[in-house]
Amino acid sequence: MQRADPLAFRQAASRFATGVAVLTALDRHGAACGMTANSFVTISLTPPTVLVSVKPGRTHEAVSASRRYGVNVLPEHAKALSKHFADQSREAFPGDDIVDGLPRLSNCVAFFACEVIRTIDVSDHTLFIAEVSSCHHSDNLPLVYFSSRYHLGPGTPADH
Repeated sequence: MQRADPLAFRQAASRFATGVAVLTALDRHGAACGMTANSFVTISLTPPTVLVSVKPGRTHEAVSASRRYGVNVLPEHAKALSKHFADQSREAFPGDDIVDGLPRLSNCVAFFACEVIRTIDVSDHTLFIAEVSSCHHSDNLPLVYFSSRYHLGPGTPADH
C-alpha cells in the first residue's frame, strides 16, 4: 500500500476544523494531570460513547491505570491553557476542581466524565474508547483549531 507523505498528510489534516480539548485524569498518587488532545471524537449517542487518541506519557499512564478520563472543551479565550497542556515539560496543574471524580478545568465549554470500555493500540498512540457517565456544558463559544492556528469561535483567527 502506498502511504501519503507525512508533511502532506499533516497539512491536509489541518484543514479539518476542531474544537480544542484538554484530557484530564488522576494519576496513581491522586495528582491531577492533563494534556491537550487533538483527537476527541463522539462515536455514539446510545450509549453516549467517545474516543481520544493518546501518546505514551503521564496522562496515558493515568488513564491506563484508572480507566477514567475527563474531556474539557476549552472556551474561545483559552489559547494559553491549551498551550500549557501541550507542553511536555509542564508541572503545575491550573485549578483543582474535581467533578465526578475527575479533574475539571474551570470555565470549560463542555465537560465529559468518561469510563474506558476498550483500548486499541495504533502506531504510537492508544485509542481510549469510553462511555460517558456524565456531562455538563455552557453556551460559551469554543476555542477552534484550523489550519494549524487557533481561532476564536467560528472562524475568527485568535492571533489577530
